[in-house]
Amino acid sequence: MRQKTVAESLTTMTEMVMPNDTNPIGNLMGGNLMRWMDVVAGICAGKHCEAYVVTASVDHVSFQRPIKNGDVVTLIARVTRAFTTSVEVYVEVFAANIKGSDQRLCNHAYFTFVAISDETQKPIPVSEVIPLTQEEQKIYESAIRRRELRLVLGGRMQAKDAVEMRQLFTTI
Repeated sequence: MRQKTVAESLTTMTEMVMPNDTNPIGNLMGGNLMRWMDVVAGICAGKHCEAYVVTASVDHVSFQRPIKNGDVVTLIARVTRAFTTSVEVYVEVFAANIKGSDQRLCNHAYFTFVAISDETQKPIPVSEVIPLTQEEQKIYESAIRRRELRLVLGGRMQAKDAVEMRQLFTTI
């Protein structure tokens, strides 16, 4: 299985906020945005894994700025790190008016996907990620701590076994 760069699976999706996407005060409903984020992240993960993928978790979805009716929303997804059968995908959400001005970062989150076999629907190995830029390397290295935190919070790892996380909270 060959290694892949972040750029090989980078995925961008654009949507326009329509009246049926909004709440009574004209803002994009969070659930609709999360659906778009899951779609773009899933496409990105599928491209990286060259397989069907299923959403395993979503970390800290941060709604920083409202997105209004009529705004154009651009979602950018990139694989940050691959583990044995899963990949972490970082999604950023930008909004702008139809003219392209007033562009702003409105949301971001980390998604985890598991690659599955077409036939058995069981987890399968995934390609490693090659971080090329300093930013990609930084996000790649911190992914292990995010993974440990997900596993601890999900009850799949004991806090005492989260070596990377423990190092953050231990002083010499």
